[in-house]
Amino acid sequence: MGKKETVKEVDLTRINAIVSEYSEQKWALIPLLQKIQNEFGYIPPQSIPIIARNLQLFPSQVQGVISFYTQLYTQPRGRKVVRVCRGTACHVRGGKTILKLVKQHLGIEEGETTPDLEYTLETVACIGVCALAPNIVVGDHVHGHMNPKKVEQLFKNRRSRG
Repeated sequence: MGKKETVKEVDLTRINAIVSEYSEQKWALIPLLQKIQNEFGYIPPQSIPIIARNLQLFPSQVQGVISFYTQLYTQPRGRKVVRVCRGTACHVRGGKTILKLVKQHLGIEEGETTPDLEYTLETVACIGVCALAPNIVVGDHVHGHMNPKKVEQLFKNRRSRG
């Protein structure tokens, strides 16, 4: 996440309530992790020992599952995930510049989330729409044939707020 964090305090009472629904059911680890992530937007690190204790696992086993699955997160993520393509077609058509501009507009680096939890920035090996290179995905929307002007348009409201 960015330097200034605006994350709310984690409700341990709520975590305990969710975890208690799966007490001593080791098979339920992944559904439990998904439920906690759906509730909080991520899996708060302080929930790991609670989960482990209730499912009779070691905390390292719980952490191992979380780190294995790329769709599970232990840090808050933005409401919109911005994915910048680093594939060959995007690279040769200016993808590196697009990434640099997105970083400037959002004020974050790859893997970080804006302090207001609006955006998380990621890079991906390929988005799969090479004919639109260079391209990025914001949320569920693909934006192709990106150039500096299009990046500015896409994030123009961000500048006026921040």
